[in-house]
Amino acid sequence: MNIKSQKDFFSGLMFMAVGIAFAWGATTYTVGTGARMGPGYFPLMLGILMAILGAIVTFKSLVVETEDGEKIGKWAWKPLFYIIAANLVFGVLLGGLPSIKVPAMGLIAAIYALTFISSMAGDEFKFKEVLVLSTVLAVMSYLAFVLVLKLQFPVWPTFITG
Repeated sequence: MNIKSQKDFFSGLMFMAVGIAFAWGATTYTVGTGARMGPGYFPLMLGILMAILGAIVTFKSLVVETEDGEKIGKWAWKPLFYIIAANLVFGVLLGGLPSIKVPAMGLIAAIYALTFISSMAGDEFKFKEVLVLSTVLAVMSYLAFVLVLKLQFPVWPTFITG
């Protein structure tokens, strides 16, 4: 069989691999039933749906003809680096790193850092726009996670709140 769209083919394979991994990992938890869902039910169903979606995309890439075969381009190293770095910094700032004595900086500082670092992945950086976006994200995250859902994690740096 001939691959008619490389982008769709490899993205379908990626979806299948991630879906199978999630479904397999979910089997270590209690799955339960549709009426009494356990902690593994949602990841299992999500993994199965993702694997099915990947199979459909992969099959379509082998059947549907495209203009130029939709070749895969070069790796976009700059965005890849900044997006991964932003997520790592977010995790470290949110919870701290006790092994090397980095204190938790809290949700607000973590969201600002995440937004500013990830915005450097694009072609242009506009400080005012990023500042407004990070402020809106911080306020909405505080409202959603702390006030509405009442999740327990640090909001402000530990050296301020004690």
